[in-house]
Amino acid sequence: MKLNWSCLLALLPIFAATLAAEAQELEPRRWSHLPTGTNFHGGGYAYTDGDLSLDPVLKIEDATFEMHTVALKYIRTFAVLGRSARIDLGGAYQDGTWKGKLDGVDARVERNGWADPMMRVAVNLYGAPPLKGQEFASYRAEQKRETIVGAAVAVHFPLGQYFDEKLINLGNNRFTIRPQLGVVHNRDKWSFELTGAAWIYTDNDDFFGGNKLEQDPFYTIQGHVVYRFRPGLWVAGGLAYGIGQESTVDGDHKDDRKQNIVFGLSTGYSVTRNFGLKIGYLGTRALADTGLDFDSFIVGATFFWSE
Repeated sequence: MKLNWSCLLALLPIFAATLAAEAQELEPRRWSHLPTGTNFHGGGYAYTDGDLSLDPVLKIEDATFEMHTVALKYIRTFAVLGRSARIDLGGAYQDGTWKGKLDGVDARVERNGWADPMMRVAVNLYGAPPLKGQEFASYRAEQKRETIVGAAVAVHFPLGQYFDEKLINLGNNRFTIRPQLGVVHNRDKWSFELTGAAWIYTDNDDFFGGNKLEQDPFYTIQGHVVYRFRPGLWVAGGLAYGIGQESTVDGDHKDDRKQNIVFGLSTGYSVTRNFGLKIGYLGTRALADTGLDFDSFIVGATFFWSE
């Protein structure tokens, strides 16, 4: 079976998506129309460095971090109730170093291990019918203008490396559930995307110091503009805004609401009809007193096979 190059490249931005614990994502082309009955596998590497603004009660100042991430993801497309759908499974291994001053004394922390794995199930509610083979190729060739509406739920499982006596961890020791709703409008070589999501957290009963951590949901909205120069070559720019995630520790309500913007650029190139490469940049800037300021550079690759 032959796929349009743009279908292969639609999967590239999601590989190497895990940059740091609870980092807000910025992912273009997540609602792209893909042929059913196809398997995608990809991997990527991300280098991330940045600054952390933490609650003053933690007595940590001038905190910085550096992270190396290697991520893997598998995707399977299928049809359900006459709609095209997909399931994503992903995991990442991370090697990070945090530096700063603890009570005025230089401190350094290193962690390496697995982050929390993720599963996402998405269904296209409008547009993007379930097709495969030549039928799919013919349909895509005819669609000069179209609108696609999709819904998804992603779950992060508390299986990553976690130490209840440590403040900094790669895993979060709790579930994170992310319902998502997205709209894509394709017009010739241009695509315009908008996605809203809520990050909903279960409680962490073994937070640092034997405390219980509760957090309010984190609400995000992101938009992307994608331009396809020709089959197999595209460039995308995106911007996102997030707010929420205020914390309560052992019943003590913290005034630490997060607010940030995320911006990114990425480009993809298909080396063959079954293999493609992607590079990208992602930046986050905190708009509140606590949060992350970081820059990340990402390279990824993906290939597919079909039944």
